[in-house]
Amino acid sequence: MLKIAFHPIYKHPLPEGHRFPMEKYDLLPKQLLHEGTCEQDHFFEPQILPENEIYITQAHDEAYITNLYNLDIEPRQARKIGFPLSAELVERERLITNGTIQACNFALKNGIAMNIAGGTHHAYRSHGEAFCMINDQAVGAYYLLNNHLAKQILIIDLDVHQGNGTAQIFKNDDRVFTFSMHGKSNYPFKKETSNLDIALENDTNDDRFLTTLKAHLPQLIKKLQPDFIFYLSGVDILATDKLGKLGCSIQGCKNRDEYVLNLCKSHNIPVEVSMGGGYSKDIKHIIEAHANTYRITQNIYY
Repeated sequence: MLKIAFHPIYKHPLPEGHRFPMEKYDLLPKQLLHEGTCEQDHFFEPQILPENEIYITQAHDEAYITNLYNLDIEPRQARKIGFPLSAELVERERLITNGTIQACNFALKNGIAMNIAGGTHHAYRSHGEAFCMINDQAVGAYYLLNNHLAKQILIIDLDVHQGNGTAQIFKNDDRVFTFSMHGKSNYPFKKETSNLDIALENDTNDDRFLTTLKAHLPQLIKKLQPDFIFYLSGVDILATDKLGKLGCSIQGCKNRDEYVLNLCKSHNIPVEVSMGGGYSKDIKHIIEAHANTYRITQNIYY
């Protein structure tokens, strides 16, 4: 059975007019239940990540995590995060991160597991930015490595924004290969260096996106032979996205997910999927594109 991390705290109250579409974390599971793609048993509520969890302090500097938990982030740095800092917000981040860790265990058992939130790839080792405070997939990777559950990990990041925090965290760790395919002209404007970066021109359409992905991902999997994959399936590659500059359709986004997940399944590589970004003006576009990821997963794996 497909297992999906979700907690009601994922939908965190924000000031009116905030550009982050927090309501998607409430609407997405409701949509999946309403249409019958998922049933209540598919969802599990993650436990809060312990304060002294070693996997966090491997992905992040201990001083940063201590300051974050104590809400002791200096104002300029707090502004870079983009959310009003609060104890509930930090609790939410810890639940999301542990949702990814727990999903890793389900993926090892079932082949795949998912997190309704996550994909916080802009969280660096020593600071957060762009709606990201704790890098959930980086923490998940260290959980797997430390417990000898994986030896070689591949992170496939297909969000429209480069996974700059993830690239920085693993820049000196050959056990984790970071692959980011993103908009060339998008935030972050100062990119980090992933193990493999593919920068796409503005208005890249469905065909060009998928052709580019097909030219790199199979060879990468063949060369690395990873025993675990993290997939960041951001839907901000859509042409309708307010913060993206690519030109993909909802169908193109669906084709992308289908291709990636079929590769994972055909190579028998467990995969954890975190949702990443999506900022289309019409919330229906965001929900439909994210929901497709779950529909495809059910079709491929179950």
